[in-house]
Amino acid sequence: MTTQQTPASTNAVPPAAAAGNRNGLLLLALSLGYFLVMLDTTIVTVALPAIGDDLSGGLSALQWVSNGYTVTFAALLLTAGALSDRFGGRRVFLIGLWSFAALSAISAAAVSMGMLIAMRALLGIAGALLVPTSLALIANTYADPKARAKALGVWAALSGSGLVAGPIAGGLLTDAFGWRAIFVVNVPVALICVWITTRRAPETARKAGRGIDLTGQVAAVVALGGLTFGLIQSGPLGWADPQVIVALGLFVVASVVFVVAERRPETDRGGPMLPGRLFRDPVFPAGLIAGAIVNFGLTGVLFVLSLFFQDAHGFSPSVAGLAFLPLTIPTAFNPIFTGRLVARIGARVPATIGFVMMAAGTLAQVMFDGNSAGEVVIAMAGLLVLGFGVSFAIPSLLTAVVGSVPKELAGVGSGALNSARQTGAVLGVAVLGALLSASDTTTAGAQLALVVAGIVLLAGAVVVGTFVGRKS
Repeated sequence: MTTQQTPASTNAVPPAAAAGNRNGLLLLALSLGYFLVMLDTTIVTVALPAIGDDLSGGLSALQWVSNGYTVTFAALLLTAGALSDRFGGRRVFLIGLWSFAALSAISAAAVSMGMLIAMRALLGIAGALLVPTSLALIANTYADPKARAKALGVWAALSGSGLVAGPIAGGLLTDAFGWRAIFVVNVPVALICVWITTRRAPETARKAGRGIDLTGQVAAVVALGGLTFGLIQSGPLGWADPQVIVALGLFVVASVVFVVAERRPETDRGGPMLPGRLFRDPVFPAGLIAGAIVNFGLTGVLFVLSLFFQDAHGFSPSVAGLAFLPLTIPTAFNPIFTGRLVARIGARVPATIGFVMMAAGTLAQVMFDGNSAGEVVIAMAGLLVLGFGVSFAIPSLLTAVVGSVPKELAGVGSGALNSARQTGAVLGVAVLGALLSASDTTTAGAQLALVVAGIVLLAGAVVVGTFVGRKS
């Protein structure tokens, strides 16, 4: 007697489609994790006046609220990659998410400026853990190169939008619920990412022998922290103050130690964070300098304009946030065009155009010293040009830097570019904030800071035009 088999249900989901759905959900979680990291670099900017009023902090304290996060994030990015290799990307990513959620909740409950600054510094450490681990998990999830390339495109687009969406979200949340809401919003998003990652993410291979460049790491933190402290505190204390002198001295000493540590040879058990092989092609160091300049301009200008719009022009936090909307529009679609353009003609021309547009958009803000309709139109048009400049410059630099390093060091090269960019963000807030605080009025200080930022961005155009991404 023959047993008749029951036909498979027509509603059954094919295994490949089910796997695609699972991978898509995981990709969303990984992208949202990095989105939170980028969002937190700028969401605080529009809320700074409200934070200063509530916690009684001056301009230098507000600079630390912004930079406390970015200093630790920038200094620990490369070491976070080594931790991911050693302990597994899934485990380190989950630790970063849980830490980000908990520290965000504590930040929202801060009762003093010192407590908030400390929490921001710890948030930077948690954020640093999320970036290389999310990349490692994507690489393990998507074995097919074409699928992986598409996944990385989604990851970059979603996470990158957090940087420019920060001021808008920060303004709306601050006006509606108070400044503490900008930290509370992180908690449910991070917990959703934890839930998805726990159930969907594969574990990455662990490299037990991979060492951590402890000397270079400590030297990097001390150097960046000393330079940032010296620049920020030079405003209220003066350049001759012993604290400022000691901080800048630590920066010099730690920088020398870092350079010496990074000249060590590579071994099977590890080596320097930045192997010397990376610097054989001049495109790489030029790309790092340009990466620092692009974030010096973007983050520093956002910091200055957030205070300028509210203190000098009387904008509410929500209006100040919405004023940055023209900056965000190009970043939603122009990176796709930039990628195609770079593939066709190389990175040098798009990157140079990007820096020139960023400089032009920044310098246009100098003319906004009143509230007339014409000045408002010029300022908003300038922000639109600035947004196009950012969306030309950053994708071009990433392509140029990654293409200039050996394939086996592509992860280290892109990590170095990210670290250089965040270092530039720290210096942008510190330097432009110092110029702002040294002036008699907010308007005069903001205009001086914007002029300096424009000049620095034009210097970036010279750097990329001379060295970066020439098509062979």
